Amino acid sequence: MKKQMYMMLIEKSKTYNKLTKKVVTEHVENIRNLDDAGKLEICGVFQGYPGMAGMYILKVDSREEAEALCNAEPLVTGGFATYKLVGFQAANRENNYLL
Repeated sequence: MKKQMYMMLIEKSKTYNKLTKKVVTEHVENIRNLDDAGKLEICGVFQGYPGMAGMYILKVDSREEAEALCNAEPLVTGGFATYKLVGFQAANRENNYLL
């Protein structure tokens, strides 16, 4: 079965500026675990977009799996962020840029 991709858009909550070192460390550990498991295509931070923290592009078997990974993100479980999850299809040479 071909993996599906979903973009997790991470939105700052009102308590985002109260992040602790512990939560940031858990967040980075979560990124490493996703990458090690082959579930992370790319991730990064947004600069210059108020209210937005960053995003993950997840490679998973289902939307339900993507939701579970988003709900396990330490920024989300700690109440420092919320998220929006959207399906994502990459345009590239292999698929003729979706033509």
